[in-house]
Amino acid sequence: MTDVSLGVSSSPDLLRSPPWTGTVIATQANYYQVRLDQPPAEESAIAPHLLLCTRRARLKKIGQQVWVGDRVVVEEPDWQNARGAIAHVMPRQTELDRPPVANASHILLVFALVEPTLDRLQLSRFLVKAESTQLSVSLCLSKADLVPIEQQQRLSADLQAWGYHPLMISNYTGQNLDPIRKQLCDRITVISGPSGVGKSSLINQLIPSVDLRVGAVSGKLGRGRHTTRHVELFELPSGGLLADTPGFNQPDWDCTAVQLTRCFPEIRQRLEQASCQFSNCLHRDEPDCAVRGDWERYDHYLTFLDEVTQYETAQEKLGDGESTTKLKVGEDGQVTHEPKLSTKKYRRPSRRAQHQTLHHLCGNLQDLTLDEED
Repeated sequence: MTDVSLGVSSSPDLLRSPPWTGTVIATQANYYQVRLDQPPAEESAIAPHLLLCTRRARLKKIGQQVWVGDRVVVEEPDWQNARGAIAHVMPRQTELDRPPVANASHILLVFALVEPTLDRLQLSRFLVKAESTQLSVSLCLSKADLVPIEQQQRLSADLQAWGYHPLMISNYTGQNLDPIRKQLCDRITVISGPSGVGKSSLINQLIPSVDLRVGAVSGKLGRGRHTTRHVELFELPSGGLLADTPGFNQPDWDCTAVQLTRCFPEIRQRLEQASCQFSNCLHRDEPDCAVRGDWERYDHYLTFLDEVTQYETAQEKLGDGESTTKLKVGEDGQVTHEPKLSTKKYRRPSRRAQHQTLHHLCGNLQDLTLDEED
């Protein structure tokens, strides 16, 4: 008999070793580390809370990916060796594709006040990208111990006009770390921000047992040398999980022009008070627009709108309905279009295919040699 809701067998053998539920906290190669909700009481003396798991073949066949943050069912755990097999992935509440994180509900965006110098356009890019996920967004500015309080207050007032209430924090003095701990309780949070702003130092402060490697800021690029290589969830002492996410240093646009308008709190606030003449108004040069006006990030919005519309135009010209390029923001803020890799283009052939081709050529050469001898 099969339990359809879980997709796992309930045969007598498995009833003696029932499936266990847990959360995937790390993935690397084809292995997944799962934190069990509750190890079996009868095995408590030897049962670990963490199991190193593989993915059942049937999940591979149906194309079911396993992401960090996934709620999963583990079958037949080997308590002695802390191993198991993921048999089922429960429905996700939310999905982030870059980086791949499931069931996150909060983004903690970290920028530095100094070292590197705060770039407002870059900050705006990260905020818009975070807003596009439709998760709740918190903003904290690190290295507050290096900046006079008056400067902090002026910047805080500016960012409140953007629609955010930033926390000025210091990993050195511990300033405002307790409010952050409260924000992270009982949910999965993705920590994001450019390199070199102190994300790893913040994680070390919030979770001392983690001890992430932290390096100096590169003088050439103003970037940190911390080397996160894969997505991982860290358990907070006060409850909740924190995702350290590699490859999130430069956000790419993957929203439409209409969706972009919803990613600015200032635009949302203005549309609550008045309406534009046209329902599809992009707030650029349309008549009777309720949004266009003198607000600080309006120029940012126009810049991002141009980038997004250029990308949409490029995709429409392709005419096949499938995105084959992506918008890439470089270190200097320059936007370029790069081809997405596909199976038939750009990718190198596999070693097996190369071996088969070589074997075929050798066979043809041997046939030619035999013909010449004849």
